[in-house]
Amino acid sequence: MDEACLTEWLSLQAVDGVGDRTLLKLIHVFGSPGAVLHAAGHDLLAAGCSQELADAIRQGPSAEIRRQIDRQIAVVVRLKIRTLTFFDDGYPARLKAIADPPPLLYVSGALFPQDAVAVAIVGGRRATPAGRVTTEEIAKDLAGCGVTVISGLARGIDAAAHRGALAGKGRTIAVLGCGLDRTYPSEHQTLRQTIESHGAVLSELPIGAAPLSHHFPRRNRLISGLSLGVLVSEAATDSGSLITAKLALEQGRDVFAVPGSIKEAACRGSNRLIKEGAKLIEGARDILDEILPQVDARQRAMLRVDRSVVDTVAPLRHEEATVYEALSYEARSVDMLIETTGLSAAQVVATLLSLELGGRIRQLPGQQYIRL
Repeated sequence: MDEACLTEWLSLQAVDGVGDRTLLKLIHVFGSPGAVLHAAGHDLLAAGCSQELADAIRQGPSAEIRRQIDRQIAVVVRLKIRTLTFFDDGYPARLKAIADPPPLLYVSGALFPQDAVAVAIVGGRRATPAGRVTTEEIAKDLAGCGVTVISGLARGIDAAAHRGALAGKGRTIAVLGCGLDRTYPSEHQTLRQTIESHGAVLSELPIGAAPLSHHFPRRNRLISGLSLGVLVSEAATDSGSLITAKLALEQGRDVFAVPGSIKEAACRGSNRLIKEGAKLIEGARDILDEILPQVDARQRAMLRVDRSVVDTVAPLRHEEATVYEALSYEARSVDMLIETTGLSAAQVVATLLSLELGGRIRQLPGQQYIRL
């Protein structure tokens, strides 16, 4: 979109009383934002506008608002941000079908046709180590099969989902609750840049918009709207990811959840989803079995689901099997493993290194280990 066209879009959006639905309706009637802004009063009334709204449209934004728009467009140009409107061919078809699609999307990176086969993965910011590891594993396997992973770049489960998709050498999309000139949280700047190289970062919010709390529920409808289904990997009862699950159901999307410990507060929300009918997920294959019937032949041809999601691994040696069996999907310390296995400290440490190099386990901060 050129600067003149974007100026017209932002000018019409800035008019008091022009919400998303009104904006799309008026552009559908008149053909473009510029045509709406220059329409005669009686034509605006005939299109369903009130007299007050018609007058506001004809008056246009104030001089100060126009200066703000000019500054926003300068940032869009400087950062090479792409803008997509609801009427553009590249606008995601699945998002277009939700009840309240955003009229305008800001995109860095690139959206591809294969992103139509996507699964959203969301969860709590205060995720457990086991939750992060499980999320990365599922996201990696989905991405390895050609499924785009969508999340919100937040701490915890969201970041694990993006990292897992990148580890699977697949595509991932991050949806922000702020303008694209910002990164929230700021410590995910490097992760964001990697996502932009292997997918896209997008937002409906204008340049300069701060990550305010009320932006995130609106952001969540885009996360679910872009996907075939939403996986809640780990969520407490007050997690915003439960809002995403609710929105997914309203949009006709599948809702999945990873079961967690009944004693872990971080898992109570996601466990409750399973009690309420969400599909219990133990691995990527469970999700693929649910979404593949929704994928047409052309989209299926872009996937790589003919191979096993789980790679074949060599059998474990005696000491490796002993240590591996003593491990869990919850973190275990070296001292605990020494006590459980009866092996010496040197044997346990050497065996842990062997298991880690073999991709069977992962070391966590504080000399803790977890099964994969």
